[in-house]
Amino acid sequence: MNRILTAFFLFLFSIGQAQTATEIIKKAEDKLRGSNSKGTMTMTIERPTWSRDVSMKTWSRGTKFSMIYITNPARDKGTVFLKKENEIYNYLPNIERTVKMPPSMMMQSWMGSDFTNDDLVQESSLVTDYTHALNGTETIDGYETWKITLTPKPDAAVVWGKLVTYISKDEYLQLRTEFYDEESDLVNIMEGKEIKTLGGRVLPSKLIMTPVNDENQRTILVYHDLEFEVEIPDGFFTTQNMKRIH
Repeated sequence: MNRILTAFFLFLFSIGQAQTATEIIKKAEDKLRGSNSKGTMTMTIERPTWSRDVSMKTWSRGTKFSMIYITNPARDKGTVFLKKENEIYNYLPNIERTVKMPPSMMMQSWMGSDFTNDDLVQESSLVTDYTHALNGTETIDGYETWKITLTPKPDAAVVWGKLVTYISKDEYLQLRTEFYDEESDLVNIMEGKEIKTLGGRVLPSKLIMTPVNDENQRTILVYHDLEFEVEIPDGFFTTQNMKRIH
């Protein structure tokens, strides 16, 4: 009888762990996105012999809609990326053309950086496209974090074979995420640094993406400002509006 009770409580505990992991991921995602948000940021691409900056404005509505407008450098100004539910579009001002991006392009470099197209427009959802397992705790930069493994669901259209993320217990900060390919080889590491208050929320203001197999190479994304729960018109996230925003 005692063995049966022990097995039963272990089963309940394992269910609680899985539910807790999903809840942690959802809280971290909700904190970063909110229902509506807008902001400005700069991306610095660092290579062994050169570096370049790309500045941008961003808007988002939950996880289904987002817009990125490039403001600098001059040659890229006016380039726009739109996520509209499960579709991704790119507006090219030089030829005044809007292109729908196929799923095969999601793993390609975004603007020549170490972020993929999927990373920036977040086509996949960490909450709905993955299962979540809590694998203990670790200390990252002085913060006690949950270590959570995200495994793609069988029918999910995702680009990574596995993610391992570390989320702080006090503020639900995503402080480190490891990106693995389908062979479970580590490809990229993203770190959240310089914790600040942005739009009334405590968040990492700097994201550093580092490919593990490319020496002296990384991409740094710095948030200058973020606003949450802002008013965004219903017709904002459309291909027609990509040509009009600035």
